[in-house]
This record gives sequence, structure tokens and C-alpha cells, in this order.
Amino acid sequence: MDRADKAKNLFKNGYNCAQAVMCAFCDLTGMDEKTAYTLASSFGGGLGRLREVCGAVSGMAMVAGLLYGYTKEDEPSKKAEHYALIQTLANKFKEQTGGVVCRELLNSKDTTPTPEKRTPQYYQKRPCAELVYLAAKIMQEYIDEHEID
Repeated sequence: MDRADKAKNLFKNGYNCAQAVMCAFCDLTGMDEKTAYTLASSFGGGLGRLREVCGAVSGMAMVAGLLYGYTKEDEPSKKAEHYALIQTLANKFKEQTGGVVCRELLNSKDTTPTPEKRTPQYYQKRPCAELVYLAAKIMQEYIDEHEID
């Protein structure tokens, strides 16, 4: 199973969008799954269901940070290079979906903190599984084309 399929399956098994993308790459990032699930747990629903940046995009950015991120504040060129990478990844996602903002992708302004139950109807009406798949696919394509730092 490739990482995009793994991310989609994780989402369909109850993990949020950020967790699904982030944890599909644990074998590459070196982060243990429990830590990755915990770290990404806050980013589902567009940051705690605030419907801001899509959690799948946030998960993709976290993976990119672990694999290609910078560590020193005094490395402005590395910081700019990394931000350019994040913009490239987000723009690829946006080209295929029309945006990166959860509320726009879902056409929902519901910010109640309680998530909906994961029922067959939930999965039929929500594009999230496909968005998770897409984010993981974009990240994997980038990795396939670039060396990991």
C-alpha cells in the first residue's frame, strides 16, 4: 500500500486529516506513531475544528518540516527555501482543490468542537478522505523527486 492509500485508510479508521497524512510518513520521518498522532491531533478540522487551513495540508507541512525543515534562526536562506517548499506543496493542493481553507473545501462554517460521528453517510458527504489522499500523494511525489536532508 502506498502512503496516499495509507493516509486515506487512516482517515477512514477515525484519525483526523492531519494525523492521517502525518502518520502515513512515520517510516520516513523517524517519528514514532504515538508522538505523530499526538502532535497532529490539534490540526484536524482546520486547527481544532476552527475550519482554517485544511488539516491534510497541515499534515503535509509537518512531514515536509520533519524531512526538509531548518533548525537555526540564523539561517534566513534556509528558512526562505523551506517556506518556498511549503508554498509549492500548498499551491499544488490548491490547484487541484480550489483552496487550502477547510471551511471553503467543506462549505461549512461549523466550528463546534465536537466532531461528527464517523458513519457511512459522513464519508459519503465529506471530501476529506480524498483530500487526505491528495495531500499524501503530493508529499510523496515531492519526496520521490528530491533527496531527504
